[in-house]
Amino acid sequence: MSDREQYIEPDNSYYKPSRDPGEGTLGLVVVMTILFVILTAVLAVVYFNKRKGDSTGEEEGQVQPSTYISVASPTPTPIPPLTDTQNAVLYPGTAIINLDTESPIADTARPEARGLMESVFIGEERELVEDFVRTKPIRFTDPIDYGMEAGLFTFRGNNFRNCASFGYTNITEGTITQTWEFKGIGTLLASTLNFEWSGMRWTGQPLAIKWPASMKGVMNLYDSAKGKEDLVEVICAACDGKIYFFDLETGAQTRDPINVGVSIKGTPALDPRGYPLIYVGQCDNNGGSSIFGMYIYSLLDGKQLYHYDGGEDSAYRAGWRAFDSSPIIDANTDTLIWPCENGIIYTFDLHTNYAQGIGDISIAPERTGYKYIFNDNSGSHMGVESSIAIYGNYGYFMDNTSNLVCLDLNSMKMVWCQVLGDDSDVTPSISEENGVPYVYIGTEVDNQGGTGEYCGAAYVYKINGLTGEVVWQTSEPCYTYNGETSETDQSGGCFGNPIIGKNSISNLVIFPFSMTKGLMSGNKLVAYDKDLGTKVWEYDMNIYSYSSPVDCYDMSGQAYIVIGDSIGQIHLVSAGSSECKRITYIQCKRNIASNNATSSGLCFEASPMVYGNTMVIGTTGGSVFGITLG
Repeated sequence: MSDREQYIEPDNSYYKPSRDPGEGTLGLVVVMTILFVILTAVLAVVYFNKRKGDSTGEEEGQVQPSTYISVASPTPTPIPPLTDTQNAVLYPGTAIINLDTESPIADTARPEARGLMESVFIGEERELVEDFVRTKPIRFTDPIDYGMEAGLFTFRGNNFRNCASFGYTNITEGTITQTWEFKGIGTLLASTLNFEWSGMRWTGQPLAIKWPASMKGVMNLYDSAKGKEDLVEVICAACDGKIYFFDLETGAQTRDPINVGVSIKGTPALDPRGYPLIYVGQCDNNGGSSIFGMYIYSLLDGKQLYHYDGGEDSAYRAGWRAFDSSPIIDANTDTLIWPCENGIIYTFDLHTNYAQGIGDISIAPERTGYKYIFNDNSGSHMGVESSIAIYGNYGYFMDNTSNLVCLDLNSMKMVWCQVLGDDSDVTPSISEENGVPYVYIGTEVDNQGGTGEYCGAAYVYKINGLTGEVVWQTSEPCYTYNGETSETDQSGGCFGNPIIGKNSISNLVIFPFSMTKGLMSGNKLVAYDKDLGTKVWEYDMNIYSYSSPVDCYDMSGQAYIVIGDSIGQIHLVSAGSSECKRITYIQCKRNIASNNATSSGLCFEASPMVYGNTMVIGTTGGSVFGITLG
């Protein structure tokens, strides 16, 4: 079978969401009525002022000029121009960050109804605090302001977790081209000793940053990288325990890898202030030391500045301390926020001291830990694998017991908790609509049946971020396999993160569904109307995927979606507000520059990022590809 024969043309059908047929007519009548009332009022004022002037002139023996009222249009607040460090995809920033604390919590989301127990500890002595108040209050703003240099700093880019592309992507020919390949990622034996971690896995998104010249001059970059004026550095953390650095354009290594020595499966984070710091967490206790947790490294010289284990924190899930989630940094308060798989939400006051231009940076983290449990939960399942999304000081995350939690990061108190229909490791994505934050999230098919293969429902939700109320919920059928042990599970459902539509598709939220045609078969992108939750269009794929789709946009606002699958295919889709169309797809190959090029053994499980017209994505087999979209 040839490479191109692996893909069978899907039968995509598109349709618009059903709305009330009288909705448009009713809206027009209301608008015309309001305009008529305003016009009548203005004419009345003009008329009576004129009459008043006329009568005054008659009384004084003078003819007074007629008085007319000028109705001035309000001057709109000017939109600040896009800066070189801001992401054009998110421009202009419109989020007002409205935290209406008077909004009543939905009855189904009240934590106290389930017997919530929560506690906060601070410092090296783990002192318990009854009424915690953060001395430097956290308040994240519009995601366009998250990074202070040009780049993608964390999983899905920012505090809303809504964008894994940077800058305009101008599609002219409708092509996908393999531009470069790095194939040097190795393996590391798992702690169970029965398999090897290899390549890049879920979520595994590359990061990217365009360092200013002053920063490049004090870093341990190779001379070729230091001398490149427009260098964009791509950073990939891998399961062989190393952090790799590449030139976005050529794929050439820009510096020596950092050897963390433990498997890294999730997405690390760069400091959004442009400081030379990287935050990385391990996924397995396979480092051969007593440390099992998170690490902070200097990107000046690659030295480790800090690590934390969490083994003495009396976690409900004390035996597993992986940090698969991708952290967030609040630049204004110098605070690192990082959920752990032991079930504790950590914040670190970093006390960063950076001498810009000199090449010296130091940190002295002070930590705060928050843990919680409900009457109906088991402590051994309280871990958090999803990354935390943040709106103002409200943080949203999923835990391994189907809880979607809203946490006030300034008081470290739970605001609300909504139990979803199944397990989920997906990171919540935020969209502010009409001044209200909404959280979009999907679930796996995991806990709906017994051992073996079955078809279940992958649920997707829109939830009010202030109250926890479910605005709408729907689902797609997906297949799964529950093995005798977790090592043999093969789950379907939502594993990739949703796309929060922007520009030409701002009316949509798009969810990926895995294993829609059977076990290990089928994938689907489904676009839903944000307001109604009705299906607008869907894009079918024959091969399943755990990788997150990425939305990118050209200068006119036209949306495109790229997604990789589990046999190394990449799809390029033109997305519209009411329909979609596949532009092209390719079967990627390893060793493409040699005589032994092959497509065997390729699997995209990690999520990609797109910077301009270049997509970067890692494979489970040890290759990283640079892909040109054109």
